[in-house]
Amino acid sequence: MSDPSGRTTLVVGAGRGLGRGIAEAFAEAGAPVIAVARTGAELATLAATNAGIRTEIADATDTTAAWTLLDRYEPEVLILVAGANPVMRPLQHQTWETFSVNWHSDVKIAFTWLREALLKPLPPGSRVVVVSSGAAINGSPASGGYAGAKATQRFIAEYAQDESRRAGLDITVTTILPRMTPHGDVGRRGVRAYAARSGRTEEEFLKASGDLLTAETTGSALVELVRAAPATSAPEYLLAGTGLQRLP
Repeated sequence: MSDPSGRTTLVVGAGRGLGRGIAEAFAEAGAPVIAVARTGAELATLAATNAGIRTEIADATDTTAAWTLLDRYEPEVLILVAGANPVMRPLQHQTWETFSVNWHSDVKIAFTWLREALLKPLPPGSRVVVVSSGAAINGSPASGGYAGAKATQRFIAEYAQDESRRAGLDITVTTILPRMTPHGDVGRRGVRAYAARSGRTEEEFLKASGDLLTAETTGSALVELVRAAPATSAPEYLLAGTGLQRLP
């Protein structure tokens, strides 16, 4: 077991939704948390809730921001949650610009931060968690290139883990694939779009979805993941309202 208390944790995309829940959970577990987001107002309210949270306003796709923050704080835990809201339209109503939104944000974020984590490198024993999406497995026909972008994040995380092993860096990279939830911007858009697509109300759609993932359960699940010994961790997990589930 690895106690997160005292382990500097940098959460990229901590301003709201699941990222905010993750930042709060690690702070409550005693970790010094660096919360990164583009919007200062959201970060200000987050920092006001816990003295253990420091904030940094930055664009997660900016390479300079990535190496600067990793160099400044030298985190032992790096969690990547940031990404763009997909344009919720069926394929024929997309343009290439709307279809590729998540390729230019989510994929670039995973590439940029994992590249910098390997180049620095992060301290031995560090943990990196890439929060992708269940859409990477199931697809998402109403959100353009979103599912493909999230699947590519999985590949990048796998490549980074292999490069860590080859170089003897002792950095563990794990991919988390959350199920769709209304407790986040992307999930709310998805619920709205897929409820309409299936001819149901949002309430009916959510009722049929079973136990819903929340920001709080997401934060708790990731704290438990980091507490576990790396040797016992799987490369990737599905994250549902009932917790983490190993993928076959």
